[in-house]
Amino acid sequence: MLIGEVSRRSGVSARMLRHYESLGLVRPSGRTGSGYREYSAEDIRRIFHIESLRSLGLSLREIGRALDDPGFTPSALVGDLIRQTRDRIAAETELLTQLRRIHAADPVGWEDVLQIVAILQALGSKSADARQRAVLSSGDEVPVEALVEAALSETEPNVAGALRWALARSDAGARALLAEGLSSPVAAVRERAVQALVEMPGDEATAQLRDALANPDAVVRAHAALALGTRGVADAVPALIDMIVQGRNDTDAADALSVLASDTAMADQIATGLVGRLADDTTKAPARGRLTQALADIPGTTAARALVELSHDEDRAVALTAAYLLRLRDPR
Repeated sequence: MLIGEVSRRSGVSARMLRHYESLGLVRPSGRTGSGYREYSAEDIRRIFHIESLRSLGLSLREIGRALDDPGFTPSALVGDLIRQTRDRIAAETELLTQLRRIHAADPVGWEDVLQIVAILQALGSKSADARQRAVLSSGDEVPVEALVEAALSETEPNVAGALRWALARSDAGARALLAEGLSSPVAAVRERAVQALVEMPGDEATAQLRDALANPDAVVRAHAALALGTRGVADAVPALIDMIVQGRNDTDAADALSVLASDTAMADQIATGLVGRLADDTTKAPARGRLTQALADIPGTTAARALVELSHDEDRAVALTAAYLLRLRDPR
């Protein structure tokens, strides 16, 4: 079969077939009486083998070795190809992400594109100072996705604070992305996500913090409850009382309850919740002491009556604490 026919049937150009021949990959087995190359069925089969191996990403040199070395084993080479392909996919994915972020920023001209690229590169810098400067000097040029990604991965406190500040000034898209971060399998990412949401203003952020009260991560629940308490959201009360019982940021939790208790009806609800946990047989002595102390800043008759009863408690530490708090409430 002549080279033109082989090219048509194999889809390999005549030029490439001549290149294969020059490299010694495949040589026509014969020549016609006029001196034209003539390929045998075995030659054509080898061409298809070469094309198959090229489709896997092998170089022509590697293909020659694979076809001609009787001792060649493909496992190591295939393993290298897998690693190279993964690296290439990762690089291409990173490039695609960067391009999407530039597109989302809707640059007007190439100067805008170059500025966004510079900011994105600075956010990925190994220098904490460079990252912080990029955040503080970027204004609205940083795409929200890039800000959220940086905030969820940042470990340096000053840079993390700057990122949360920038996110608090960004659009609503940041809130949705941070809410997704609450479901991360990495505990540190979940905590950074809720810390950023805590500093986000608006009803949408409050709603997402309400949802976070049901998060399986106790750290996430604690951050959400403290923030909601300062925002006057009654839904946080059970979680705040749980924090006092568990001894997790219990002082902050008690402060948040006192803020909520500025409303008379809420004060009675909080006092009832605290008393209920005090009466629970599973509540241990240290937790009962913390619950008693939490009643100190809860106004109203419910809290006052509870302290009177607790001043006669079998636990001497609880009784003394309650008696002391009663004197503070009514020094007469």
